[in-house]
Amino acid sequence: MAPSGRSLAIGVALAVLAVLTYAGARESSVFAVRTLDVRGGTPVLRAQVRAALESMAGRSLLRVDADSVSHALAPVSGVRGFSFDRAFPHTLRVVVQPEHPVLVLRIVPGSGAFLVSATGRVIRPLAHAHRSSLPRLWVKKDVHVTVGERLGAVQAAAATALAALQGWSWPGGIHVVRSSATELTLVLGSGFELRLGDGGDLRLKFAIARRILRATGAATAPRGYVDVSAPERPVLFSDSPVGG
Repeated sequence: MAPSGRSLAIGVALAVLAVLTYAGARESSVFAVRTLDVRGGTPVLRAQVRAALESMAGRSLLRVDADSVSHALAPVSGVRGFSFDRAFPHTLRVVVQPEHPVLVLRIVPGSGAFLVSATGRVIRPLAHAHRSSLPRLWVKKDVHVTVGERLGAVQAAAATALAALQGWSWPGGIHVVRSSATELTLVLGSGFELRLGDGGDLRLKFAIARRILRATGAATAPRGYVDVSAPERPVLFSDSPVGG
């Protein structure tokens, strides 16, 4: 049965009323943001996020979307990602995923130091670099470093490699990373080197290198290296006798 003219008129009127009500709520203070509920990360990061979101105060929750939150949080270098929820009537809830630091960037000559995340993003300057146990990546002064931005491809490759190493243990830990267009090398605490070549097949290269080092004990040698740049043809050199 076809709807009557009266039913159609009522339906259209209700639809128009709903649109007008929504538009009015977007522009009014009925659902204005009064509370910022920030979760995730450290207390310092949460405070930075809350400060960045202060511009949302007074705005209708109906006008808050992913783009507006992303724009507000863009200057906060410690935020890797976020999710948000409109908790009506007046609360904006934001859960942040923090950047995970993996290395300390040191600039020579000079004493500049920066904390770098697993994504290659510069998180913040580091006033007391000697207090951090993270691996070091030494770069020259002409390398462009800006807090909040990603490093260049060569330096970011070092961060990516260290991120892929999460959960792997190495004798003496990793102290230094060397990165160039053709070389990616991790230097262990003993001075022994893990030469990876380019940044491809990292987990395969790590697995082969660790198997060799476990079998030989070569990682404790003061000088030497395992070269897995060609994983199918690994090379081991050590200036100390090795077993296995």
